[in-house]
Amino acid sequence: MMSESEKIGIVACGAIARELRAVLAASGLTHINVRYLPAKLHNAPREIPGAVASVLEDLQVECDRLYVGYADCGTAGKLDKVLDKYGASRLPGAHCYAFFAGLDRFDRLHDAEPGTFYLTDYLARQFETLVFRPLGLDRYPELRDDYFGNYTRLVYLAQTDDADLDSRARAAADRLGLRFERVDTGLGDLAHFFEREVA
Repeated sequence: MMSESEKIGIVACGAIARELRAVLAASGLTHINVRYLPAKLHNAPREIPGAVASVLEDLQVECDRLYVGYADCGTAGKLDKVLDKYGASRLPGAHCYAFFAGLDRFDRLHDAEPGTFYLTDYLARQFETLVFRPLGLDRYPELRDDYFGNYTRLVYLAQTDDADLDSRARAAADRLGLRFERVDTGLGDLAHFFEREVA
């Protein structure tokens, strides 16, 4: 539990900014210093530890407790080394798909069909700019089979009930030639983590 005098610092991925704001607002946590890093770091996970460390270095001066709104996110344990240095805690799991779905549920989804490509609300919104164009599929559509030939389905892990995002996620599945499946996750372990650790 947070005491009234404690100052909390959070550095988080910009891809979960909407969801984290919703969690903090629902918990009545308004006097927290939150800094967001660019969501494009999704495509450069090796840069995440250094970027997080830079913000934690600043936050530690003014905050009593530090949290990180990332899972491991492709850093191969390097992010955890940063957290150890600053005494910070992060979200559970390997990536945002796992903490939104819940770790056990995500494991079941993955085990049932390993050839699955995942989208969250954010990635459904930003599919064109974070997936399609960076992979060059707008210029070289023939690369689709090289990238996605071993995939069989696209699972949209939906944080909200939004017809527009459903439509965007379906369109993404069609563009990749994958079977579409929608799984309603809500805020999953993102909510549980911050409500338990910070509230």
